[in-house]
Amino acid sequence: MWQRSVCVGLLALALGYLCVLGPELPPAALRQLSASLLGTLRRARSLEARTVAAWQAAIVRPARGWARVAVGVNTCVDVVLSGVKLLEALGLEPSDGKNHAVLNSRQDLKEAFAHFMERGAAAERFFSDAEAFQDIAQTASEHPAAQLYVGGNAALIGQKLATNPDLKILLCGPVGPKLHELLDDNVVVPPESMQERDEFHLILEYQAGEQWGRVRAPTANRFIFSHDLSNGALNMLEVFVSSLDEFQPDLVVLSGLHMMEGQSKEMRQRRLMEAVASISDIPTDIPIHLELASMTDQDFMSNIMHQQVFPLVNSIGLNEQELLFLTQSASGPHASLASWSGIPDVGVVSDILFWILKEHGKMAERASDLTRIHFHTLAYHILVTVDGHWGNQAAAVAAGARAAGTQACATDTIDTSKVFLKAPLEFVTSHTEAPSRISLNPDEPVVHWHREGISFHFTPVLVCKDPVRTVGLGDAISAEGLLYSEVYPQ
Repeated sequence: MWQRSVCVGLLALALGYLCVLGPELPPAALRQLSASLLGTLRRARSLEARTVAAWQAAIVRPARGWARVAVGVNTCVDVVLSGVKLLEALGLEPSDGKNHAVLNSRQDLKEAFAHFMERGAAAERFFSDAEAFQDIAQTASEHPAAQLYVGGNAALIGQKLATNPDLKILLCGPVGPKLHELLDDNVVVPPESMQERDEFHLILEYQAGEQWGRVRAPTANRFIFSHDLSNGALNMLEVFVSSLDEFQPDLVVLSGLHMMEGQSKEMRQRRLMEAVASISDIPTDIPIHLELASMTDQDFMSNIMHQQVFPLVNSIGLNEQELLFLTQSASGPHASLASWSGIPDVGVVSDILFWILKEHGKMAERASDLTRIHFHTLAYHILVTVDGHWGNQAAAVAAGARAAGTQACATDTIDTSKVFLKAPLEFVTSHTEAPSRISLNPDEPVVHWHREGISFHFTPVLVCKDPVRTVGLGDAISAEGLLYSEVYPQ
């Protein structure tokens, strides 16, 4: 680091010397020397500083932004604390990891936590035993290290959007007294959405390199679990849709479908059909963004994707775990891949995103409104759009990546000493067709390519070295990307 500082100092002195000698040098020589020194000075800055500077130039407001955004329907209070500290407080000994679709006991909890901690992957699970969950939740909320926050994808997205004073936000979901107290003053909650008790979700965080027994986390992440019946049944969906007539939003953001996995298969299928009917009642001129979250039932995901929800929404937000599960559920490209190894391969991710829009998105021969996907993973983001439907996406993907760096480090702006560039500096754009090979340039960090009428915008993420809080990061990313997006009237 000190060598770079010395280099920058010497270059600055050289430039100053040039200014003094300027009158004695031929103009062409002066221009050439100045350009060369300035170029060297730019390259002497860190990759992170160059990326931030380029983002600043790229992130511009859309010509036509949103004024009123309605968000629903999963809300709760998050109890956030170290997963290892909670498991120790519960008297649970370290064990080998094992995945569980539903948690039925403390034993299931510690095995599932170890499973995902070992992989550094985010996950969310339903805890079936109400009494056991209440005991665990009480221990968690009373722990000295516990913190209480706004929780639930809808509430987190609404809260993030509400930091923009020009936006009016409607939030609909099961809102109890504690959550209502935590919400931004700019968030409007319909009276029908209020309830006497809060829904609590437990967020067990772990840091990169943290150990629990033999398990060591490769990256920082979190494991979420709850016994949440209100959100699990999407109780507030009809209230949400009926409130749109009066609120008149420019954009609807929907989340919480994953919460239904705790229901019986029959109940879940019936409720999904009712949800589809309600979503169909939203006027077609209002764009809808669907935020996905961790799921385990492939049939349920297949229903959401094929004949149910995907054709009704205009935009989707998801991470690498959800993307892989989605292609596995529908036998899409690279479905045989069991899990990601390290940073998800850009070409593989690109193939799956292309397939989603090509097979399930808006095309001339298909009745679907889906035209946009915002993919986010720790090291990079990709925004994919069907041409002619969305604008300002270079700014949107850069804004989402910037939000990841600031929120994870809990800073107002990106502090380049606290982040590092983890994205691949070279990658291919596909593994199923003749690919383009791209070399990442930090001075132009938003990369754009086309594939059969579909546009891709890629940018790296500046990863926080010591993240303060990882929960809600994906929701903040999607919210910021939407804030800078512009939908074209059709």
